[in-house]
Amino acid sequence: MPTSLTIRRPDDWHLHLRDGVMMAGILPETTRHFARAIIMPNLVPPVVTAAQALAYRDRILAALPKGAKFTPLMTLYLTEETDPQDVAKAYASGLVHAVKLYPAGATTNSASGVSDFNKVAHVLDKMSEIGMPLCMHGEVTDPDIDIFDREAVFIDRVLDPIRRANPDLRVVMEHITTSQGVDYAREGGENLAATITTHHLIINRNHILVGGLKPHYYCLPVAKRESHRLALRTAATSGNETFFLGTDSAPHIDALKEHACGCAGCFTATNTMSCLAEVFEQEHALDRLEAFTSLNGPAFYHLPPNETHLTLTKGEPVAYRQKINTPDGPVTVFDPGFPLHWHVST
Repeated sequence: MPTSLTIRRPDDWHLHLRDGVMMAGILPETTRHFARAIIMPNLVPPVVTAAQALAYRDRILAALPKGAKFTPLMTLYLTEETDPQDVAKAYASGLVHAVKLYPAGATTNSASGVSDFNKVAHVLDKMSEIGMPLCMHGEVTDPDIDIFDREAVFIDRVLDPIRRANPDLRVVMEHITTSQGVDYAREGGENLAATITTHHLIINRNHILVGGLKPHYYCLPVAKRESHRLALRTAATSGNETFFLGTDSAPHIDALKEHACGCAGCFTATNTMSCLAEVFEQEHALDRLEAFTSLNGPAFYHLPPNETHLTLTKGEPVAYRQKINTPDGPVTVFDPGFPLHWHVST
């Protein structure tokens, strides 16, 4: 096994930065290792229009640490009132790269999402016409559907019918968590891709529930059975161009995670590359890490891979900070539960 690996600088194809002082506090954790990121639009209020996306982009750029070389790739939040012409204008700007679909109520700040998918059909038609990707949070929200089954049901009830009605629509299945998601994405053809998070490669639902409730492992989509985690590992480490990294790194202060109704999200921006190197080494697939983190995503989004590089070197365990202190309060960094031996240098 190699003890040093140099790859093209990675990108994060699913990232939450929040806004204001929280964004300023956690942004350096991403820019330290990543060159670009697809920025999620679920602020309050959400980023719905081209003008709002460009204003948010300006705030991100203004908050960058001195000397950071990082490009935010903006998205629009799909609502039932979204104007297809505004979507086309946003995409033509070259600064907005996708539209994000949240089923209403599926996750953090998704109340403005879609309840009736027929009401967004004209937007999806326009996106098919211009080749703009649709990033989908793939869970139904029906109260009678078990939370561990909501991704699989979404594929059958929502995703597959949408893709059959819009065969030219380019879709990213965001943060897949099931073997059904893996299988569907793998067989979906060139217009379908899927992101996989760092934490879903490491934890299953036992990590959340066994031996006491672990709020910092609670995320949406929720971690599933071990068989699903292993399917995700197989997909991520396969080299298959369908699959690429989207961390879904989501900062919440400890007071809102360690709470009677705790927020969903794992904050993995700080140590993702070291975590992934461990995962890929365990799967004897270090030679495929670059494809997952640095090549497959740009290829799907029709962007060039980064020209700069990052080096991972194996040694004594890395001592990452356990918490990131922000003006809003501390944010706990994801704990993979095993030592991280891979050091990152840029």
